[in-house]
Amino acid sequence: MIEQAATDFEAVHGARPTGVWAAPGRVNLIGEHTDYNDGFVLPMALPHRVEVAARRRDDGRVRLYSAQDDGTIGDLALDGLAPGVVTGWAAYPAGVFWALAEAGHAVGGADLSFAGTVPTGAGLSSSAALECATAVALNDLYGLGLSAPQLALLAQRAENAFVGVPCGVMDQMASACCTDGAALFLDTRTLEQRHVPLDLEAAGFRLLVIDTRVKHDLGDGAYAALRAGCERAAGLLGLDALRDLPPAGLPAALERLPDDLARLVRHVVTENRRVTETIEHLDGGRIAALGPILTAGHASLRDDFRVSCDETDLAVEAAVAAGALGARMTGGGFGGSVIALVGADGADRVAEAVRSAFRSAGHADPVAFTAVPSPGARRVA
Repeated sequence: MIEQAATDFEAVHGARPTGVWAAPGRVNLIGEHTDYNDGFVLPMALPHRVEVAARRRDDGRVRLYSAQDDGTIGDLALDGLAPGVVTGWAAYPAGVFWALAEAGHAVGGADLSFAGTVPTGAGLSSSAALECATAVALNDLYGLGLSAPQLALLAQRAENAFVGVPCGVMDQMASACCTDGAALFLDTRTLEQRHVPLDLEAAGFRLLVIDTRVKHDLGDGAYAALRAGCERAAGLLGLDALRDLPPAGLPAALERLPDDLARLVRHVVTENRRVTETIEHLDGGRIAALGPILTAGHASLRDDFRVSCDETDLAVEAAVAAGALGARMTGGGFGGSVIALVGADGADRVAEAVRSAFRSAGHADPVAFTAVPSPGARRVA
């Protein structure tokens, strides 16, 4: 992919790039819809990544090309960038230019050519990978000296204010900050982070990712409605964010809220606890104990947050029935992917059981692969 990005760049832009940068997609082990509630998350970066070959320009123009697009070359003026002006995939890198300029960083423009292997619409953060690859490239090209967390926050700003998706910071922080061989334990309020070693293979396990191939679009309003509901519930409870409600206070809080808000609160509070329990088990080397936590997390996403769908429910059920220790939907929901914790010798059996269940239900075959904790955004050539 590195050479493809560089070769495409030369064909499109007429010269070799200054370099090639990459940012990964991510899979979230546990901690769903907690980031915009100031809570805890535990993602890890995937080997699947977006790569961008880039060269700076000083004429205030941005030229964009993607090998995954229809061959169109986007040509944008920096001084014309504003929320709503750019649509489609190009809005994500364009939004990074806009966010940098808005923050006072002098960026004169660039030629960019993208290639990638992160599935789109699969809940694996292809959008964050696009943003973070762009951000890390511009950071180097223009010598901005920004840290990985600073780049992640600018990438989140691009997605929130430019693209219009009110996501939390988890996806961008995972893409920018993860390290090889570890998951990222992140407090999304303080941005304190800890890299938790995660060598499942050595312990005799694998984390199987099952892309149901049901595409989701977090910009269609459903995600924003969930966030607004959580914020409304926090306000009614007199809290800055739902992160501030301790598990012991949950029963009393639920009695004060209408059901449509109570179930959102129940998910967020119990999901934060699932993250801390997962960390405790990882620190203690109890990998198998993660299985029931994953399955409980899926039930909460399905029943309380109501962001699952028939295909993700079926993938979880089939995986567990075939011997997975636990499984859950991962990502924002409304389709996307499922993760399953399996014994190393049972991964093929679980993947085939899910495929068989999908065929019997008349669904397209899902795509399964093993997640390997990988490094975050960086220059690769």
